Amino acid sequence: MIKLDITSARSFLEEADLNKAFQLSNESLVHVHNKTGKGPEWTGWVDLMKSPNDALLNEISELAQAIRSDADVFVVCGIGGSYLGAKAVIDALAPFFPGSFPEIVYAGHHMSARYLNELVAYLSKPRNDGKSKSVYVNVISKSGTTTETALAFRMLRDWMKTTYGDEARKRIICTTSASGGALNKIIDADGYKKYVLPDNIGGRFSVLTPVGLLPIAVAGYDIRALFYGAVSEYERIAHDPETLVEYVSTRYALYKAGYKVDVIASFEPELRSFGGWMQQLMGESEGKNHKGLYPAVHAYSTDLHSLGQMVQDGERNMIETFLVVDQPIDDALLPADPENYDGLNYLAGRSIHDINTKALLGTSQAHHDGGVPVLSLTIPKINEESLGSMIFFFELATAVYVYNLGENPFDQPGVEDYKKAMFKLLGKDNA
Repeated sequence: MIKLDITSARSFLEEADLNKAFQLSNESLVHVHNKTGKGPEWTGWVDLMKSPNDALLNEISELAQAIRSDADVFVVCGIGGSYLGAKAVIDALAPFFPGSFPEIVYAGHHMSARYLNELVAYLSKPRNDGKSKSVYVNVISKSGTTTETALAFRMLRDWMKTTYGDEARKRIICTTSASGGALNKIIDADGYKKYVLPDNIGGRFSVLTPVGLLPIAVAGYDIRALFYGAVSEYERIAHDPETLVEYVSTRYALYKAGYKVDVIASFEPELRSFGGWMQQLMGESEGKNHKGLYPAVHAYSTDLHSLGQMVQDGERNMIETFLVVDQPIDDALLPADPENYDGLNYLAGRSIHDINTKALLGTSQAHHDGGVPVLSLTIPKINEESLGSMIFFFELATAVYVYNLGENPFDQPGVEDYKKAMFKLLGKDNA
């Protein structure tokens, strides 16, 4: 269960403004559930919670287990929502220094020639025992023509065919639309395994489809627990929407009061990529017609030594959203030192998590005192259930918030502008 603390943020708001935001948020939540807001044809991610597809979860889990038993490297080729959700979950759950296989690597999220060359060279390099690496590729693209992903996939596909010949067909899995698009043409020509991203779900809302579920399962994590964590959150909100409405309303009232930046921060470094997923979800959904809070991700306490000064004493145009964890995955006690040169003996015998928590509370208080409204969202622990719960919570909160803005949460017209300019410079036909 997600716990919300808006005590700090409320002190920066007039009660009447917050009440207006509450009323609007409740109306927007109804629009999401009743499909009466803008872009209702893109709300399939809510429908998934109503009718879980256990057969699909089992199929993906079985394929993932087969891949895990053979693969050394699993390449996730995609950009934006096609990889950020999977990376968020995998990075949250994975050891910081993994020694197990398969190794999950990412491609297709930029156009660096150096990265692609080094990736191909790494895949070609034998294992320590002299055997060739066993490589699988999962390309994720609804259209199949997104330049960054298509470029990387062409190079990877060429390497896979050269390396494995006809066997490459069994090692490439595609996740794309049901029909149409360039990737479906490639699938038809080469016979690759295909998973469908439903037409009524956009990329940044697709974590709980094969887009995110296959890479997460290949990494060794329980996608059923992840999915049903989201289902539980959906059911909880349907029964009692207060936490979600409070979060959205407070954030919206602060935006209307003139705040422009939302700093998404956590003292748990494994949640850095989760913040990156939130950044894309919120940024691409909110940024319409010169509206929206700019989402910025800070990894504390590391970034307190680089951006902390800006948050504490910079322009007072930001709010701060903390992602908090009650129970760590692991903990340790600080040992005593007879010499005490570092002066830390006053902390001897205390857990590192306790020290980290006091740093969080101190930072929250200092930033509040410095004029930054603070919101905190707390989960019990970092596991599949909690991550699934947070995924659905933030998806729904984003949709409701953007309806509050009077915009469509599910389109991204501005993304196309850079593509048009790029295609024209590259000489693409009909650019």
